[in-house]
Amino acid sequence: MGERLKGKVAIVTGAGSIAPGIGNGRAAAIVFAREGARVVVVDINPGSAQETKRLIAESGGEALTVQGDVSKSADCQGIVEECIRTYGRIDILHNNVGITVSGGPVETSEETWDRVMNVNLKSIFLTCKFALPHMERQGSGVIINISSINAIRVIPFPKLVYAASKAGVIAVTQEIAIQYAPKGIRANVILPGFIRTPLVEFYNRKLYGGDADQMWRRRDAMCPTGKQGEAWDIANAALFLASDEAKYITGAVLMVDGGASVVTRTW
Repeated sequence: MGERLKGKVAIVTGAGSIAPGIGNGRAAAIVFAREGARVVVVDINPGSAQETKRLIAESGGEALTVQGDVSKSADCQGIVEECIRTYGRIDILHNNVGITVSGGPVETSEETWDRVMNVNLKSIFLTCKFALPHMERQGSGVIINISSINAIRVIPFPKLVYAASKAGVIAVTQEIAIQYAPKGIRANVILPGFIRTPLVEFYNRKLYGGDADQMWRRRDAMCPTGKQGEAWDIANAALFLASDEAKYITGAVLMVDGGASVVTRTW
């Protein structure tokens, strides 16, 4: 066990996994716990949240599971209230929830637009809305939001609403960072590139005719390093931003993409 987050309390949303394996949220919850944080594991799927809690316990960490749909105001309020009831404070809010769909403006239905925006962007507004007053009373707190390089770069498949929602995550994070900087609260955003996670396979495998191996090979080839990142890469970046080592970093947009956002290429 490390001590970089010793004594801290962290809420991690999307801390389960849509399929077996380690996604960004689950990895962050485990890494935070390994470094001494008590972690509130939030997921819409209670069984998946319990699996994350089990993995944390195996590492000697402490966790509380809370079921919640972070696109709903009442659920977000309940998550924060449960954290305060149990641990008395909130030091870290790490927002990982996200869904994606492919399509441009003609193919995307209004219902799909609303759903993706609610899950990917409104959820961050809501969790911050209820967590920030507690952080402000403490005089400290860290918010880490997960966006995507798709917020600033167009990828091979049209993903209009996903890209728009993830661009919004950057704007929301930076607005919060500046408003709350005088109050001891930091807010930063991570932009993952091509990361090998269960969520990626769940949403993208069909684009490759159901051939998972072909999908992973194609995605590896899109990366300057020749290989996709892992959920642990995102989690370790989040750990740095959550720790006191990043005490003078706020409003930052951190690329964790193996250089993908730097190059100009024909996909």
